[in-house]
Amino acid sequence: MWAYIFRKLIYNIPIYLGIILLMMAALRVNDPIWAYLGKYANQERYDAFAHQTGLDQPFVVQYASFLKDVFQLNFSTESWDKPGVEVGAILKRAIVPSLALTVPALVITSVISICIGLLASFYRGSKIDQGLVILAVLGMSISFLVYIIIGQYFGAYWLNQKMETELFAIAGYEPGLLNWPRYCLLPVLISVIVAMGYDTRFYRAVMVEECTRDYITTAQAKGASRKKIMFVHMLKNAMIPIITRIMITLPFLITGSILLEWYFNIPGMGRTLLTAINAKDCPIIQVFTAMFAALLICTNILTDILYAVVDPRVRLS
Repeated sequence: MWAYIFRKLIYNIPIYLGIILLMMAALRVNDPIWAYLGKYANQERYDAFAHQTGLDQPFVVQYASFLKDVFQLNFSTESWDKPGVEVGAILKRAIVPSLALTVPALVITSVISICIGLLASFYRGSKIDQGLVILAVLGMSISFLVYIIIGQYFGAYWLNQKMETELFAIAGYEPGLLNWPRYCLLPVLISVIVAMGYDTRFYRAVMVEECTRDYITTAQAKGASRKKIMFVHMLKNAMIPIITRIMITLPFLITGSILLEWYFNIPGMGRTLLTAINAKDCPIIQVFTAMFAALLICTNILTDILYAVVDPRVRLS
């Protein structure tokens, strides 16, 4: 297994280097210094800022310097929008709020969606199945932003007025486990409602396909209970697509949800990235992109390893 991981890392290094190269080149198509300083900056200020940030050096030197910092996990470069504050410190503060939203949402959505998929597949064609499919389609058809607006009004403002207390905060964030329900529970519930529509349809399709397999017919002929067939035989054999679905989501656990963080004023990674883009804060954008690309590559490798763990037919060769 370790040999396989090493080979995959070696194969993905040129891909990662290419992603960083394209990202840095794209950010320099339009001069990032003029974009940040604005049209009223003079040449003297431009030259001073370029020298201060190292952007007066050749592109190859900038590229090599950034790669060195990435591989050493040295994100001590100062933010342009927040002078004196290191990019690493900004991203470190933003990761925890993002994880407070995304991890519970992923766990709850996955568990509920898989159970609904199992239920719908065994009652496929019945009113139960049709009702679940209709609810899933309705969940997918409504915009994420609509759910956020409705959730903020009815779940926070209206409910707080009725109960004469602030059960859920309309916006804001405070760290701490005791503060989590007040600031994060409502955004998590909104995220679960939206994601369940997509996940339920996916898992239902997977489970329906598994229902047609020979091992299901064999288990039924041997007198296995429906509960055992659903949660032992079927679930075990459907782990490959389930792992694929979950692993695709993993990188976004760190990057956060831009819409939720923006409208609920939660200082997570999504809001930090959007703020950096609006402020033309090039160092944060570069580090964020490099980290996200690394997460995607590591997730792909981890997915292949989990395939081999859950399915003996898969070999790491």
